[in-house]
Amino acid sequence: MSTLRYSEIAGVGHYVPERVVTNADIEQLMETTDAWIQERTGIKERRWFTEGVDTTANMGAKAARRALEAAGLTPDDVQLIVFATLSPDYFFPGSGVLLQRELGMKEATPAFDVRNQCSGFIYSLSMADQFIKTGMYDTVLVVGSEIHSSGLDKSTRGRAVSVIFGDGAGAVVLRPSTQEGHGILSTHLHSQGEHAEELIVKEPGSNREGRVDYAIAHEPDMYPYMNGQNVFKHAVVRFPQVIKEALDQNGMQPQDIDMLIPHQANLRITQYVQQKMGLSDDKIFSNIQRYGNTTAASIPIALSEAVQECKVKRGDLVCLAAFGSGFTWASALIKW
Repeated sequence: MSTLRYSEIAGVGHYVPERVVTNADIEQLMETTDAWIQERTGIKERRWFTEGVDTTANMGAKAARRALEAAGLTPDDVQLIVFATLSPDYFFPGSGVLLQRELGMKEATPAFDVRNQCSGFIYSLSMADQFIKTGMYDTVLVVGSEIHSSGLDKSTRGRAVSVIFGDGAGAVVLRPSTQEGHGILSTHLHSQGEHAEELIVKEPGSNREGRVDYAIAHEPDMYPYMNGQNVFKHAVVRFPQVIKEALDQNGMQPQDIDMLIPHQANLRITQYVQQKMGLSDDKIFSNIQRYGNTTAASIPIALSEAVQECKVKRGDLVCLAAFGSGFTWASALIKW
């Protein structure tokens, strides 16, 4: 008789670039103010990469090494890499194989990238969870890593988006457990493609004849565009909805949550979700004030910091939730 397998997070880790960019620094690049940025996003500073020092893959590798060390494992123990990013080092190949190279892993270790933007880490975690549960792999490395700062419009034209994003990486290691009611209890994934153009980097698109020349001629479309009001309107609906979905599936209530770690999209969104779910300040983790929005990296960075600060401990019920471009949204409920 086979034994049911569950996935548990055996180790977490994160890395952020050394370069700190404050709102005062942003004021030197465009017409904006510290007060304007904080009022709309809650962000005070963010990290931006240094060319020649940081890459999407090597930041992911630094986070991964810390996660593996926390799990008492080495890169050679990893049987699968799932790499979430919207900012790969190359158009192809994906950053997963570059991470494999950075870690000096066995040459046959499989790796793939997940392109689900802000929801990318939870989508990746869900995929990894299935591989563990089916018994196909015993040790899966899940990484979220992003370099946004090299692709932002740092002029006044782009300020509504460019003040938000930062760079960084986070990682978790999944291992099997036979303890029922422990580890990842459930994951929930959704998308609504009719809103794809509401948050988008449009060019260079492969559906253009001579796409490089076209992109240069349509230079604004190479920068992120966001319909901020519409994104906010959908986010404040989908976040509570997908959190409740996870709780309902497991027969739990919002008061059972010990720590909610949302994707760090906007502090105002997080505060709205906190109020909607009736959670006290000690049950929600935010670090967007220091790192900005690092999309696929934001949840693993926040989770790693929460563990380091002993705000997440064994036995806690932890909920992860994300909403972003696509639109996509997702949640995961975890018994730590």
